[in-house]
Amino acid sequence: MPIAIKLDRPQGRQIVRLLERHLALMHDVSPPDSIHALDVSALQHPSITFWTAWDGGTLVGCGALKELDPAHGEVKSMHTAVEARGSGVGAAILRHIVEEARQRGYRRLSLETGSQDAFGPARRLYERHGFTYCAPFAEYVEDPASVFMTSELN
Repeated sequence: MPIAIKLDRPQGRQIVRLLERHLALMHDVSPPDSIHALDVSALQHPSITFWTAWDGGTLVGCGALKELDPAHGEVKSMHTAVEARGSGVGAAILRHIVEEARQRGYRRLSLETGSQDAFGPARRLYERHGFTYCAPFAEYVEDPASVFMTSELN
């Protein structure tokens, strides 16, 4: 069964639990001052659109798009459930976010992720989808625990 991407809200027991696991992982592998993952409350900001990924009735991932300005968006809160990693969930969510950014007319899509080994699979996913390394953007600053990536959209 193909992964279904659903426009959603960061609420409900399953979704909140997935987001809590995401934040717990960030706290396990990143220095406290280098965690830029959003909690449930922050994901409800009007500048953020949130999606969930489902395999049948099972929640397998999530991702969000934050509008930085009318031409620039940021990928946020990309997370794949442990049991679904390596199955294409992250790629499906990322493709969906990139397409939404294009439909909105964004010229650029950027993201921040960790520099630690635990984030290697995420960095490779972004590279495969055309993201390249860049300087900090928006309100980010240089941080040895962070990597910044961007993609110019056509």
